[in-house]
Amino acid sequence: MSKIALITGGSRGIGFGIAKALAAEKWNILINGVRPVDDVTEPLDELRATGVCAGYARGDIGSAAGRSSIMRAAREFARGPVNLLVNNAGVAPKVRADLLDTSEESYDHVVDTNLKGVFFLTQAFARDMVAAKTADAKFEAAIINITSISATVVSINRGEYCIAKAGFAMLTQLFAARLGGDGIPVYEVRPGVIKTDMTAGVTEKYDQLIANGLCVQSRWGFPTDVGRAVAALARGDFSFSTGQVIMVDGGLTMPRL
Repeated sequence: MSKIALITGGSRGIGFGIAKALAAEKWNILINGVRPVDDVTEPLDELRATGVCAGYARGDIGSAAGRSSIMRAAREFARGPVNLLVNNAGVAPKVRADLLDTSEESYDHVVDTNLKGVFFLTQAFARDMVAAKTADAKFEAAIINITSISATVVSINRGEYCIAKAGFAMLTQLFAARLGGDGIPVYEVRPGVIKTDMTAGVTEKYDQLIANGLCVQSRWGFPTDVGRAVAALARGDFSFSTGQVIMVDGGLTMPRL
């Protein structure tokens, strides 16, 4: 049986790009989201068409109940612990507001999902992975976190998002340090400007910025770009690089004169 990967937010956008890349390498895929299962039949069918098993774990990572639901579904699908957790799910601020106008409601909405939720979901899955490695040293496990260039690139009209992503980047290093002795690598993939439904509302803005030299590679990034990076990490191509950041930003954050 192929190894099992859980991808949060895996039914569309970057998450689905990751799911397709892993399915192409014959991982069995469990995707997570908050939509009813009837709304994700198309991506599930596309994954199953590659010959792998694919399932859906509905649940909001921003709530304790949602995380428990995801964990139950994962254990049932995998009949034990999963081999790979890809923390991809996240939310944007409902309204982009100046830093001086950011509301506590918006802050909590973003941070509860993008940081607190990820922390406690990772903690739960890491416990299962450690137990599995203790019982069987041959059990393979890894965690890959999908953050954002917003971990270091300032956007004053969505400060809560930047703060959450910066904390998420530190989460990678914390869990890498904690799980290194257990033989469980933890990586961070940090995308730049990726064409998804989350960026649909700012397409015109970024079209202009990219045309004016925002990135070294003068194009949008796509979910497939992130998917390829995750697949390489999942294969073990970077087996001595735990805690490291893989940039998928077309050179956007490269210092230039």
